[in-house]
Amino acid sequence: MIWKTLKIWFHKLGSAPSFYRFAKVVAPWLWLGFAITTVYGLYLALYVVPPDYQQGDSARILYIHVPAAWQAMFIYGVMAILAAIALIWRIRLTEIMAMSCAPIGAALTLVCLITGSLWGKPMWGTWWEWDARLTSMLVLLFIYIGIMGLYAAFDDRRKGARIASVLILAGAVNIPIIHFSVEWWNTLHQPATIKLTGESSMDPSMLPPLIWMVISTKLFFGAALLDRARNELLDQDRSKNWVAKQLLQAGR
Repeated sequence: MIWKTLKIWFHKLGSAPSFYRFAKVVAPWLWLGFAITTVYGLYLALYVVPPDYQQGDSARILYIHVPAAWQAMFIYGVMAILAAIALIWRIRLTEIMAMSCAPIGAALTLVCLITGSLWGKPMWGTWWEWDARLTSMLVLLFIYIGIMGLYAAFDDRRKGARIASVLILAGAVNIPIIHFSVEWWNTLHQPATIKLTGESSMDPSMLPPLIWMVISTKLFFGAALLDRARNELLDQDRSKNWVAKQLLQAGR
């Protein structure tokens, strides 16, 4: 019974008008959650958590840098799954969702690189080092940009999405490289301080703001993805009746 209900629900979301209505309702709530968790997370990070005993206040940048890095890789994983579904079952909505992921992932990767440089200057004495972790994150940014460029190069959106999906799946090999780079190579970048298995080296007082900022990036991704996919859907279907009805209801 539950499986049948989920199947009907997913089938309805595959319909352009149904997805549009769903995204229109859900996205504002996700944006609200993003705003609340960001404000609270930054408050904890800037005013509650004490300075790091070695790095001082400069370590506070981790509350933006780390969630951005984690989310950039998470988004690529989601995008790869959507791309695989799009190539196998040719579902248009998954093509749109996959392509909508790329600009969000690129933005968060850029945030990760910029904050990493700002953090690296006082710690390493340089803005940039061709470190394995940094270089693989830079490659991730180039892959995101390549996906966006390849998709935009085709007038036929669906053809562009399918070809870009091949690049997405090929580029997925970079994600484990990013994750294990600090273990496979001798790098300046510190190893993982939070571990799912084994003892974490991060002070417990630093975990609450980090968790709130991680939740914040997840909500940001959800909200931005729904909004981008909804707008792309409107653009692709602008000549269809359901779009005209939606625009008429919105007074546009």
